[in-house]
Amino acid sequence: MIRVLPVLLELGLLVFCLVDCIQTDSVLVRNLPKTAWVLLIVLLPLVGGIAWLVAGRPERGATARSVPWPSTATAGFPEYERPRPAAPDDDPEFLAGLRASDERHERMLRDWEADLRAREQDLRDRGPAPDDDAPGARPA
Repeated sequence: MIRVLPVLLELGLLVFCLVDCIQTDSVLVRNLPKTAWVLLIVLLPLVGGIAWLVAGRPERGATARSVPWPSTATAGFPEYERPRPAAPDDDPEFLAGLRASDERHERMLRDWEADLRAREQDLRDRGPAPDDDAPGARPA
């Protein structure tokens, strides 16, 4: 009976550590990936099991994500409570930015028009250029 006791203890440790490792959330496993821990426990039963208990098992206070469906957009909200993204035309900051941009562009256009009028008036004030009277003359 005493000869069988170490084998039973090793087998019990193997089963306990393997089941514990498989049932543990992958996010909570420490130091190695979960797959590496399973291989270590299976290939080196005594050393792997002890290593799992010491260095791989999650700490006592560790908890996994509390969101029931992390991959969905609803994240557990009922349909009527689901957060909806606001459209750009409903966002006051976005609309204010558009207005400011429009005002800046309008101001720039007025400045260009005023500059063009001033250049045209300057050309009218100078009078015709001496080469303008020649037929077929092209402006430079």
